[in-house]
Amino acid sequence: MAEKNRLVTVAALQFACTDDVSTNVATAERLVRAAHQKGANIILIQELFEGYYFCQAQKEEFFHRAKPYPGHPTIARMQNLAKELGVVIPVSFFEEANNAHYNSVAIIDADGTDLGLYRKSHIPDGPGYQEKFYFNPGDTGFKVFQTKYAKIGVAICWDQWFPEAARAMALQGAEVLFYPTAIGSEPQDDGLDSRDHWRRVMQGHAGANVVPLVASNRVGKEIIETEHGNSEITFYGYSFIAGPTGELVAAAGDKEEAVLVAQFDLDNIKSKRHGWGVYRDRRPDLYKVLLTLDGSNPVK
Repeated sequence: MAEKNRLVTVAALQFACTDDVSTNVATAERLVRAAHQKGANIILIQELFEGYYFCQAQKEEFFHRAKPYPGHPTIARMQNLAKELGVVIPVSFFEEANNAHYNSVAIIDADGTDLGLYRKSHIPDGPGYQEKFYFNPGDTGFKVFQTKYAKIGVAICWDQWFPEAARAMALQGAEVLFYPTAIGSEPQDDGLDSRDHWRRVMQGHAGANVVPLVASNRVGKEIIETEHGNSEITFYGYSFIAGPTGELVAAAGDKEEAVLVAQFDLDNIKSKRHGWGVYRDRRPDLYKVLLTLDGSNPVK
């Protein structure tokens, strides 16, 4: 008798944050439970969900929000929750590592085991998104994690704009890509709306690599006091799940709390991925230009 194909059900959560850790963690837990009730095996919570997106300002006091990875209370709570429900949960947090700081995610397996850490590689710096003040560039490299249900790749927000990151995870065997995110309006330009661009880029990653992709973003207006007055971002949500050809399978709007769920047959997708030839016909010998910034001089 033929073996059953491997089915996995993934979920993306979307909610508005307060600036109170206990409130936000409770909201995340409530929505994880809701996703589990819908059959989800792997559940993605949005980026830095413990509080407001503080990177609108450059303030020394916000470094107090960081905590060390070992013994982190939110990670420990999510470990207990993952074990109770039998689900996988990537947990985004602001990491303090001695005198370094990272935008990080811990991957919690379905038995509560912490499978390891990914540190955000690409750190943005612009009006409203001044992350270089807080975060060192990640030093883990792009990683995949063998969970109970699938081998997954997890990157963070600004990483999602770079096709190299998605490809690196897919080459290491990622069967589903996950991107926790915090993105919305641009304080310096009321006319700039990146939501469709943001979504299409990641749909392209799914289609180019023939893997499903899950993106979780926050909603709501957040005001942060800066040295130049108040800065305000309205986060546009738009969380979604894309299938292996880049098709939209589930999508949220720009204001509401949401729990998105979709099921995929990983063995069927694997066959399609191998048959399509985009890995067979790659030419790494021609890609040395990718090791440069200017198209000619390799980065040393």
